[in-house]
Amino acid sequence: MTGRVQGVGFRPAVYKIARSLNLSGIVYNDTKGVTVESQGEAENISEFLTRLQSGADKPPLAEITSCEVVDIPVIESETEFVIEMSDANGTPLSQVTADIATCRDCLSEMADKEDFRYGYPFINCTNCGPRYSIVKTIPYDRPNTTMSVFKMCDKCAAQYKDVRDRRFHAQPVACSACGPQILLMDNTGKSISTQTERVIAETAKLLMAGKIIAIKGIGGFHLAVDALNSQAVQLLRRRKKRDHKPFALMAASIERIKEYALVDRAAGQILSSPQSPIVLLPKKPDSQIAPSVAEGVSTYGFMLCYAPLHYLLFAQNIKVLVMTSGNISDEPLICKNDKALERLGDVADAFLMHDREIYRQVDDSILHFVDEQPAFLRRARGYVPTPILMEKSCRADIFAAGADLKNTFCFARQNQLICSEHIGDLEDAEVYHHYIDSVEHLRGLFEVEPKIVVCDLHPGYVSTRYALSMPDADIIQVQHHWAHIASVLVEHGLEGPVIGLSADGTGYGTDGAIWGCECLIASLEKFERFGHLSYYSLAGGDKASKEAIRPVLSLLMKAYGSKFTLEKFDWLLERIEPDKGRPETIFEQLEKGINCVETSSLGRVFDAVAAILGLGNYNHFDAQLPMALEAVAAPNIDDYYQIESFSPPGEPHRFGIAKTFRQLISDVQTGIDAGVISAKFHNTISEILRGFAVICRSETKLNTVAMSGGVFCNRYLINRIVNLLKQDGFSVLLNRNVPSNDGGIALGQASIAAKLTPHDL
Repeated sequence: MTGRVQGVGFRPAVYKIARSLNLSGIVYNDTKGVTVESQGEAENISEFLTRLQSGADKPPLAEITSCEVVDIPVIESETEFVIEMSDANGTPLSQVTADIATCRDCLSEMADKEDFRYGYPFINCTNCGPRYSIVKTIPYDRPNTTMSVFKMCDKCAAQYKDVRDRRFHAQPVACSACGPQILLMDNTGKSISTQTERVIAETAKLLMAGKIIAIKGIGGFHLAVDALNSQAVQLLRRRKKRDHKPFALMAASIERIKEYALVDRAAGQILSSPQSPIVLLPKKPDSQIAPSVAEGVSTYGFMLCYAPLHYLLFAQNIKVLVMTSGNISDEPLICKNDKALERLGDVADAFLMHDREIYRQVDDSILHFVDEQPAFLRRARGYVPTPILMEKSCRADIFAAGADLKNTFCFARQNQLICSEHIGDLEDAEVYHHYIDSVEHLRGLFEVEPKIVVCDLHPGYVSTRYALSMPDADIIQVQHHWAHIASVLVEHGLEGPVIGLSADGTGYGTDGAIWGCECLIASLEKFERFGHLSYYSLAGGDKASKEAIRPVLSLLMKAYGSKFTLEKFDWLLERIEPDKGRPETIFEQLEKGINCVETSSLGRVFDAVAAILGLGNYNHFDAQLPMALEAVAAPNIDDYYQIESFSPPGEPHRFGIAKTFRQLISDVQTGIDAGVISAKFHNTISEILRGFAVICRSETKLNTVAMSGGVFCNRYLINRIVNLLKQDGFSVLLNRNVPSNDGGIALGQASIAAKLTPHDL
């Protein structure tokens, strides 16, 4: 049996079923999954197979992908059913289970004063606890994890060996007598306390006093402060050097979260799932959460406690904590104790540590709801490295390098697409080194030997240069937006062709321009550029993704042509750019074409509109301005601005927004509310994308639309477009298992390479 069948109590379940049916035989883990040999009466064998696959007797975390049954001769000497040692020989194809939140049974035991694990911060069983973050190699057995240094005491060993116990063959099993321990240290590394109850109490006391605590969890450190204490939150922002990006929040119950955010049934189910991700939730008016936790956005990112240590802390009458990644802004998540003290000593006032090694640091996953279904913004803890399965096996191992922003990478082996956790932005040197280490770790874990390496077309991408440097591999370079659409196709088990709508900030085009609002006719084998947003110039290269004045000037010049002068728009430009000299310099660049690039980027258009509406002039983090624009959009507005359509002979269809901008500027001048203008602008973009789909269908007869790209992380926009397309009779596909932003690029690259891999490799 293959699938998620290791580290989830699958062998004990097999054992129990077999014994109940008087079967003899063996069960063991191997590198492909779980192998079972059983013999007995024919009807009992049949029932055995039915119960294994039906779900009634399966452990809650188990997921069977395939079951191959082979008849063998009866073994006369076999009289019992036993669990054997794992077989580590062969090619690793078994799924490594993701880290799972503490289950209810363990929480009950942790709260039971009569239980010998009462108050133990590392309680776990076969249904919960760390997996991916502690495993060094497969098969998943204790000697192959960071728990190997902890020798089980007699009580734990007895449970581990008892088939009737929930901890039968639970690899991280431990207790206070034999397992990992916590300690509290100050920021100089001096011990404050090592006694568990006192550590918890002292940590809670410090948090309630407004102190910043670095807390070591499942996949790395969090930086925690009282989310209701404005001064503490602002202090964390200053020390962490994260001035603007929203912070994640943690609470102990759905009921507590409902005091600050709107939680519907679907969101509640995701929050309380075994994966326990961060979920974006609409803010409640007059929330008591410190305003600086999430300024400029309309949502909070909440998660529930998922580690026993979290529950013990919140039991000290803590209401809600900021729980942000334990790092300096934009650097990799820290998981080592010594590095935490070194790098976070000037940020945290104290450190809540433990001595269980985290072998693989893993950030928290983030989801939101699109078209009433959950979708990833970041895929990491709880979900990685669960593979995405292809209908067909690829003919050679593949490495997909991903994009430079929001990087993930992907390995393809047989029919499995194994995506990494969120890595980050590779322009930071430490993140790049973390990327290289992560590639080697995952490659080694699954013993992948890539014969095909696939990467982005962009010659300046760090990930592209890394891919091109890999020896003894055939290189495939894939256009960015094609990879976006391919990620949707492979998720839905399709090969295409489909109408692909892809919109983001930056993607290197086949013509050397920077693409960013595209209509493609795409399959896993090829794509054609059917249409795009009309080009406009951007001055300053990568600066244009940060400084809104650059797209503002370009789009105003495009909209007004020869009638545009800086003097006419002084009233607007001085609000966007306080440095008087800079608009003149950028204007001259655009006029003379100095350090300029042609682009169809929709992300930069959102930046410009946000700046024009006075919502900011700089992206301190990716998509800050578009998020602010989405946050102010007024509900129940159906109006939109005029757009222009062009169909040059022999060239892609185009939509222009010159008229849009002239009308938008007019609304600003006449004092129309920013929320109304934002809604009309969003509606206009929806009409453009809908127009592409309608025209493409009329010419190709295709009726399925796949949408992907960072712009579609905008819930207002994507929900409106989906509704419009469905009204027009289209079948609509979206990313669900990977983010629609660049975190899904590697999956698309790998799926294209798998389809294109030659037969003779």
